[in-house]
Amino acid sequence: MIRMAVGAVIQKGDELLLVHKVKGAQGKIKGTWDFPKGGMEPQDESLEAALLRELEEETGSTNFIITKPFKDRIAFRFDAITQEKLGYQGQETTMFLVEYAGDGTDLKPQDDEIDDIRWFPIDHVAPLLFPEARVFFESYILVRGED
Repeated sequence: MIRMAVGAVIQKGDELLLVHKVKGAQGKIKGTWDFPKGGMEPQDESLEAALLRELEEETGSTNFIITKPFKDRIAFRFDAITQEKLGYQGQETTMFLVEYAGDGTDLKPQDDEIDDIRWFPIDHVAPLLFPEARVFFESYILVRGED
């Protein structure tokens, strides 16, 4: 069984918003910058509703405008320990392009998995990301890919 998740490439001008994860993937991702994202919950009525919930949970902000979904997903398999713990073999994350409409004062980590939120110039993002997210980013953002 695959865990369904949602995530966002959040832009404002020529910068992208990343969250600094201090725990995640069941403790294996420490000190990694990533796109805000997380798993679908039973109460989520749609992918977009799940995304807005996740964005508020991770950033504290509701000042986001969903622009469009990307065609491809970020997909990976969990290791055996994580599979046992979560009951899922892997995860598929539907990514969305999102615009930030706030002034920055509302961006504060709300989740114990995240200790920082920061804007980065687009050209500085790729080396910060974990491999699956980096491949997605390089394919869709750096080449200015569509859908």
